[in-house]
Amino acid sequence: MWNRIEKILMSFKSQFSREAAFKWFCVIVVGFMLRSDHLGITSIIRDLALNGNNYENLRHFFYSTAWTLDNLRHCWYAVVRDSGLVYTVNDRSVLAGDGVKQSKEAKYMPGVKKLAQESEDSSKPEYIFGHMFGAIGVVLGKAQLCCPLMFSIQEGLKSVSEWKGSFVSGESHTVQIVNNLFDAARIFGKSYGLLDRLFLCAPVLKRLKELNQVHDLKENLLEIVTKAKNNCVAYKKPVVPEKRGKGRPRVKGDKVHLKDLWENEKQFTSVTAFVYGKEETVKCYCINLLWGKGIYQELRFVLTELNGARSILVSTDLSLSPVQIIELYARRFKIENCFREFKQQFGGFCYHFWTKKLPKLNKFKKKDIPDPVDQITDGHDRNLILGKLRAIEGFVLVANIAMGITQMLSLSMPFQNEVMRSRYLRTVVETRISEATVMCYFRKTIFALLLQHTDSPITHFIREKQPRIIDDLKSA
Repeated sequence: MWNRIEKILMSFKSQFSREAAFKWFCVIVVGFMLRSDHLGITSIIRDLALNGNNYENLRHFFYSTAWTLDNLRHCWYAVVRDSGLVYTVNDRSVLAGDGVKQSKEAKYMPGVKKLAQESEDSSKPEYIFGHMFGAIGVVLGKAQLCCPLMFSIQEGLKSVSEWKGSFVSGESHTVQIVNNLFDAARIFGKSYGLLDRLFLCAPVLKRLKELNQVHDLKENLLEIVTKAKNNCVAYKKPVVPEKRGKGRPRVKGDKVHLKDLWENEKQFTSVTAFVYGKEETVKCYCINLLWGKGIYQELRFVLTELNGARSILVSTDLSLSPVQIIELYARRFKIENCFREFKQQFGGFCYHFWTKKLPKLNKFKKKDIPDPVDQITDGHDRNLILGKLRAIEGFVLVANIAMGITQMLSLSMPFQNEVMRSRYLRTVVETRISEATVMCYFRKTIFALLLQHTDSPITHFIREKQPRIIDDLKSA
């Protein structure tokens, strides 16, 4: 277990220009993997029994110029790709993308804005103030887990995106997700991107087409599988006349209201598909149509009915069978499970980076009032705000890496019985160990591992920050 953790962490060493920054990176990742509370970076000090004087060093790591977000992300993509656990369909990696909102009451934190919550959960308010993150992940194992690859703040920063030296994009959330998926596909190779129905829109298809054309391959590097609204309208291919007349050739044929296709039940067939963890009999009908005003791109629509629930699935890859499209879209929900574990077990959003150089958040600001951030013109103040944003995304990225390593261990633990005995579970999942169980086991055995692997460089880094605890354990 420790040897595998060490091997993964050492692969990041080339991304740091200073050794001290790399040492703190290893300490923080290990701290994320075993911390028992979500009270900021002080939880790492408590659970690793570090000297309290190291708090400023831990905090400074997220502002360090010895590493960059892009390089660290790309290195993480390569580590996951080379793990041998990536789930593939038709020799394509399966990626997933979505947005997640995190409530933040901070009044001097960049990127905080008013957000509407679509969830029907009665415990959630209709509106919150917080950060809107765009996230992508990759499906691991036999479609068992979704490993987080990156999170970035994608709303509330339009003004900041225009500043000199800004790493923030001012594009819409949907377009940014497609950009992020394509960036990951450059490292993972040909991929499918699983998205919800928010992403079936003209800007997404346009950007996807542009990116695939720039890459210039025989096959598209990235294809997406998503969902359409029930009132979706598409078009048949135009009929080519035997003799061409005057005027421009038609780009679309007759209009098709997809909801009307449900009326003809004879054209539906029953297929067996693995959906949400079990085999189900699904009624489906597949048809290729043109979609998108001004685009008229040919897409594959699959109308499905499962236990009385009807859905319209869409794929840009016309070679996928209906069963493959149904099973792929069912994998999309893995990213929702990823969000839950990321919040509840790893506390990946428990950051506290803020600056008074930012105007105080006005929760009652009208839409027609200019953004107070536009009034910041001083270059030093702008750099401080960008530094806070970088620290926030750096904090979340390190949590991504810690969660991903934990998931890799949960899928490939050679001593599962020993790990399972470390934590009482009323219901045991035999297919894999949960992330929470691995964290519990790691929390109980961390100091034993540090005593056993005295020659490990990662062990040496951590023991440097623990003045007396290892010696006390030896004497005990």
